[in-house]
Amino acid sequence: MAITAAMVKDLRERTGAGMMECKKALVECNGDIEAAIEHMRKTGLAKADKKAGRTAAEGLIAIKASDDNKTVAIVEVNCETDFVSKGDDFQNFCNEVAQLALDNQPADLDALLALPMSGGDSVADTLKAMIARIGENMGVRRFKLVTSPDGHVSSYSHGSRIGVVVSMEGGSDELGRDVAMHIAASRPSAVSEAEVDPALIEKEKEIFTAQAAESGKPAEIIEKMIGGRINKFLKEITLLGQPFVKDPDTTVEKLLKGAGATVLSFERFEVGEGIEKKKENFADEVMAQVKGN
Repeated sequence: MAITAAMVKDLRERTGAGMMECKKALVECNGDIEAAIEHMRKTGLAKADKKAGRTAAEGLIAIKASDDNKTVAIVEVNCETDFVSKGDDFQNFCNEVAQLALDNQPADLDALLALPMSGGDSVADTLKAMIARIGENMGVRRFKLVTSPDGHVSSYSHGSRIGVVVSMEGGSDELGRDVAMHIAASRPSAVSEAEVDPALIEKEKEIFTAQAAESGKPAEIIEKMIGGRINKFLKEITLLGQPFVKDPDTTVEKLLKGAGATVLSFERFEVGEGIEKKKENFADEVMAQVKGN
């Protein structure tokens, strides 16, 4: 059966795949568009599985809030290149996944991936189809739901690479956004000293002790030096102890007290944090391609 341009166009519109891929599928299925779609789905899933091992450390952070600002969902979706992360398909997918997380409040990532999207397929199957169509490994890496039944939740996005959500009681949404912006810039590990992992404090204390011992000072002086260093360390890594980015002369704790506000919790997502990126040498890459040819 002759494959016409109209048939290829119809298949492209229905699948979003490239022209040559559509033509090839139609040829293999003797012009049967429905069979071609099924064939492309099967081969596409196989292609997606092959790409699963490739590092995806780019992507974006999507945030969606309820109308009453009591609940906010924050989601990280990854891909391999910054180019793909800027595409409409990828961004629309991320925003829809964030909205699904907000609307359905799934218990975990597996539950989120199983939710149906607007096209009818689950998040996981839609993702696989995108991987096959676009040609990059992608993944929904994590999400969080932040709620504040008796207060409000504010958020801040630094471009599409850093997202922060803050649960507060008291204060205003403008203050909440300022605090979220501060968290984006200053990367606190916890709200207050009480929330810092004791193991982390102990580790820092060991380091400071070893450094102070080399000073040759008396034991009681060393003890005071260690105490001072620990206090400084805790102020540096806690939200309440940090100088406010918009006014370094005041701490976030003083800012909140002045507004009668309390930060209950926060989430800070940055694209690709903690993912080990593959380091490539361009010259070696070119040489490998030359040898391969």
